[in-house]
Amino acid sequence: MEIHWHLSEGDFFEGLLEEKQEFVSLARKRIIPKNAFVFSVGEPGGSAFYLDSGYVKIFRTSPLGKEPIVFIRRPGELFGLAEVMSGGERKCHAQALALSQVYEIRKQELELILSKHFILAKRVIGVLGRRLRFLGEQIENLMASDVTTRVLKLLIYLCYQGLLDSTSWNRPIKVPLRLTQEEIASMTGSCQQTVSEVLKSLKEEGLILVSKREIVLVKPLEAISRVF
Repeated sequence: MEIHWHLSEGDFFEGLLEEKQEFVSLARKRIIPKNAFVFSVGEPGGSAFYLDSGYVKIFRTSPLGKEPIVFIRRPGELFGLAEVMSGGERKCHAQALALSQVYEIRKQELELILSKHFILAKRVIGVLGRRLRFLGEQIENLMASDVTTRVLKLLIYLCYQGLLDSTSWNRPIKVPLRLTQEEIASMTGSCQQTVSEVLKSLKEEGLILVSKREIVLVKPLEAISRVF
């Protein structure tokens, strides 16, 4: 099976226990309740974050009141990097989708640890490359793919790290995050009604199971082969 490297970042500090301990010692631990904001548009972008547990959505608010979701950050990932590198104000909101624990590190301390550990600087470059590829694919999806394809790609993206850790890509896997149909719509450039119809169709095809807000990808390999 081809590995779609841009779909999963894994843990930024994988295999780097000493470097992680140094990072944590320089950072401030924060507990973010569900639905609370980590940061908002317009705030100074003087720090970056390591997500230790939970989920955080990165989104903007349109003049029409819609909330297009750009990313969902998962445990082990960094976020808030763009502004801390440029020194500008936040261009997106970051909001916890579940009770989350983050480590916030200021720009000065981040630059210090990156200058000391080349492997961390190299990993930051890798993270930014993955995200650029992911955003490029999102633009392509909006221009050239139907909603069913976009929804399937989103479900695969959310499950992808679990698939990499699994012994078989043919086994059913649960989407690790409960999303509303409105949130799925905002991540796929669609609307709630269309997403509802797509989920119903995918369920009838046997590709997914849906129970309340829990979604199980029943045939991951078939889903991946269909959209990639």
